[in-house]
Amino acid sequence: MRKCAESTRSVLARHPWAISLMGSRTTPGTANLKHHDSVIAFLRAADFSLPMAAHAISLLDSYVHGFALQEATLPLDDHGDIGAATESILHQEPMMSNAFPHLTEMAVKHILQPGYAYRNEFQFGLRLILNGLQTALLDARDLEGDKASWADRHAQSR
Repeated sequence: MRKCAESTRSVLARHPWAISLMGSRTTPGTANLKHHDSVIAFLRAADFSLPMAAHAISLLDSYVHGFALQEATLPLDDHGDIGAATESILHQEPMMSNAFPHLTEMAVKHILQPGYAYRNEFQFGLRLILNGLQTALLDARDLEGDKASWADRHAQSR
């Protein structure tokens, strides 16, 4: 799932025009349907129930497309750095720190620090989503196991 999400994001970064096109279509194309079908097959093979597979695909699609849209609209440089734009905003508004103290703090103490690149936020969010899906899958398996155990105990007591 990680490779699929990273690949989709990479394609959308190379073709940002496709983001708005995908959002405006009322009927998906064959390639889109094939992609979703293969993702569902992967999730089902990993023991995701149909409802869990629906949750997973919705969550991953929303995250990947939303992140790609944000990357396409943010004033990032070629390396995914937003520092120059952040500095420009801070210099344009001398009262920035008074009007938006939390944004200013984040800009100065985090975004403008060496090594920060907005594109790296994708991996953090993707890791949270995939870990959450794994936990949900394990919880569903535990719940099914508890139901089966209860049914077995209940049948034996008769």
